Amino acid sequence: MTRRETMPVQKISVQAVITASDRLARCVRESGFEPDTVIAVARGGFMPARFVCDFLGISRLLSLKVQHYGAGAQAQRRAEVTEPLGSDISGARVLLVDDVNDSGETLEAARPYLEGLDPAAVRMGVLHEKANTHCRADFVAETIDEWRWILYPWAVVEDVGEFLCQMQPPPTTRQEALNRLEAHHGLQLDDAELDRVLYYHGIDLAAGRYG
Repeated sequence: MTRRETMPVQKISVQAVITASDRLARCVRESGFEPDTVIAVARGGFMPARFVCDFLGISRLLSLKVQHYGAGAQAQRRAEVTEPLGSDISGARVLLVDDVNDSGETLEAARPYLEGLDPAAVRMGVLHEKANTHCRADFVAETIDEWRWILYPWAVVEDVGEFLCQMQPPPTTRQEALNRLEAHHGLQLDDAELDRVLYYHGIDLAAGRYG
């Protein structure tokens, strides 16, 4: 089995997202930095950015998207801003918000892009930061010392569908799928969550059809 098939997963609840967003907002406030613009990194930064706006009383919420690309035939990947801002941030005090800072490449791509738009200041905040990242955020709600995949509420269908599709041999019953998700990833799903994963990925376990 590949590392992807057996990697540990930490499932984050909606309440845990709210708690982490609260902690992030408090870090920002206690630092003395007073942003007037929050920019969410699409897509994972949308929900935490909205909570941070609520907690800090910020009405201006924008977004950008960063994607990763392979460089030729090399395994190394690079990140680029592919969906730019649609608003002027010159003179703004900007807080960029994302869900997780893993390798650091997203933040590395976003910071110079934003700084090139002439804001008064740019700071970066994340809910979770992996200890092995090579680009640190300015504000972090929680540091992850032992690497694991962070599964957010807004990515359950996407990520778990991929986990199931990568299993070899593929599971043939609901119970087998649930058992292997727990055995391989330490991941527990309720019936409604599994139903959504199977439905939106077009998975029929009994028929062996995946998409």
